Amino acid sequence: MPAAERPSPRPPLRPGLPRLSPRTVGLLAAVITVAVWTAFIVVSRASASHSLRPLDLGVARICGASLVLLPWGLWLMRRERRSNPGRAVGSLFGLSPLSLRVTLVAGAFGGVGYAMLAYSGFFHAPAAHASVLMPGSLPLWTTLLAAWVLRDRITRARAIGLAFIVAGDLAVGGRSLLNAFDGGDVWKGDLMFMSAAFCWACYSVVARHHKLDAVRATIAITAFAFLTFVPVYALLAAGGWVASHLGTAPWREIAFQMVFQGVGSVVISGIAFTKMIQHFGPVRSTMITALVPGLSALGAVVFLDEPLSWSLLVGLLLVTAGILFGVRGAASASLVPVPVTARRCDA
Repeated sequence: MPAAERPSPRPPLRPGLPRLSPRTVGLLAAVITVAVWTAFIVVSRASASHSLRPLDLGVARICGASLVLLPWGLWLMRRERRSNPGRAVGSLFGLSPLSLRVTLVAGAFGGVGYAMLAYSGFFHAPAAHASVLMPGSLPLWTTLLAAWVLRDRITRARAIGLAFIVAGDLAVGGRSLLNAFDGGDVWKGDLMFMSAAFCWACYSVVARHHKLDAVRATIAITAFAFLTFVPVYALLAAGGWVASHLGTAPWREIAFQMVFQGVGSVVISGIAFTKMIQHFGPVRSTMITALVPGLSALGAVVFLDEPLSWSLLVGLLLVTAGILFGVRGAASASLVPVPVTARRCDA
């Protein structure tokens, strides 16, 4: 055959990266979420002894996350407009890829409410209280909200799992909780931790109800916090109505908090948490995050010199048993996991 008629040789196939299954993505998201949430409790409690105040930490968190997520959101919106000319997409001046209503609800609970209540609580109560009352109470709040909003059925196995989790959480920090109202401001921190858990449970149910994409949801709540909380905080700080140490704190401390609280706790953890919800659903996801109380309590022992007791070990066993029962019960419930490629809710 003449050379001109010979078919050109096909280029060798390049081996592509293996595609991760939805289950693998869900498991990786769960591991990342638990690790970051555990570090969040230990680092945030340790930060209470440094220069920044609770609202300062909130600003560092929002600004650090905004440096990554707001340009990302603008790029997504620009691409959407090119793909759908003439169609209104997003909200908040093009910073949020979700509708205004969904952005306001998700942002109020997951962007502002959770962070401000949690940081304020760390300045009144120790890490043991946070370990029990934030991730420990999250399955209870989420189960009740999912039953109410999503009509999720509470099976017998799930109820047993919740009972084990509550017992384990109480075993980890029961003594400190019994002494919470003896004096001082500890009870204020406990109330803030419980309220923060409620806010995050609301966000998790909203994300599930609207089938929010992980990246878009995290961008939306960050845009909401940046456009609402940061300007209000700046005005209050300038007028002397709130105490702010951002002007006097070391720049390394501010930079660290922006990276850890913003990029780590918001960007990485936020996307991983929403991915976990998409695969496991809100109730099973919070069952998984029930590992955080025991792990963060161990972290407090190692890094914050808190005492190690038999109740901590008993609590870890009870929480593990609760997770096994809870996941078993959730698997037979009517709540079906959402595919990783969930539809976007911006209509």
